[in-house]
Amino acid sequence: MNVLTVVSHPRKDSLTFQAADRFVQGLADAGHSYSILDLHGIGFDPVLRGVDEPDMAAAEQTFSPEVETEMRRLKEHDALAFIFPLWWWHLPAMLKGYIDRVMNNGFAYGSNHLHHQHVLWLSLAGVSKAQMDKRNYGETISHLLNVGIADYCGLRNSKVEFLYETVGAEPGHYETLLQQAYRLGVDYAK
Repeated sequence: MNVLTVVSHPRKDSLTFQAADRFVQGLADAGHSYSILDLHGIGFDPVLRGVDEPDMAAAEQTFSPEVETEMRRLKEHDALAFIFPLWWWHLPAMLKGYIDRVMNNGFAYGSNHLHHQHVLWLSLAGVSKAQMDKRNYGETISHLLNVGIADYCGLRNSKVEFLYETVGAEPGHYETLLQQAYRLGVDYAK
């Protein structure tokens, strides 16, 4: 399987990128191919402008060159993984903007749907699982990603995973999180 791994974090030295590196190592060890898309690294503009606004009345819609490029990139892969920090119980603005602009009407929903076989949402949460569960944040976020985005775009095999307590932990805990990311890569299509 060829997996597009979309990473959203402004720092290459972040735990998010370390998790992404270990995840794709797991993919490779399991025999998958992959590409990493660093949204900050390519200077992706997350702001939805008029040219890319969904036009529900249009039979076919043209988009900006930047969005067309990303649509072609998505078409080249048969599976997806999104790796990102959880900020304000949601996607970072960069990743939300990518979804707003690229997973557009007529391409990802509406008259067409995404063709990908699997999608993984790997989110790094600064809090513990108990803190996430206290107000059902994990369940709410999973529903938003699995149903509100993936299912709406025709992706039936969608899974959300969290790496917990990513802020201020002992170094040994970070290695445990990175090992979890690696295992998610190894077990990606299972």
